[in-house]
Amino acid sequence: MEFVREALIVLHFVGLAALFGGFFVQMTARDKVVNTAMLHGVITQLVTGLLLVGINEGLDRELDNAKVGVKLLITAVVAVLVITGRRRPTTSVAVWATIGGLTLVNIIIAVFWR
Repeated sequence: MEFVREALIVLHFVGLAALFGGFFVQMTARDKVVNTAMLHGVITQLVTGLLLVGINEGLDRELDNAKVGVKLLITAVVAVLVITGRRRPTTSVAVWATIGGLTLVNIIIAVFWR
């Protein structure tokens, strides 16, 4: 079970890299778009995050439910922005920046919230 948990952590990082990488690719573009990497990244983040919570609960590991709840809420908002942003040929700078900003906030919470 420990191998599965560690594999999910790796996949969670891959999702983060896809989401944040897709955001950074748009940095110099005049017209911002929500690209496929961002979509796949946020879906990967959601799925692996939920699976990690379930596995950690099954292994009787101590979880900070407030932290998990805040991170899930932020990721859900990012997912909604990404999914709705994919429906348009371009997205506003505000939506694009919010996706990147909330992703960064989630990283900060993961690292510093103890």
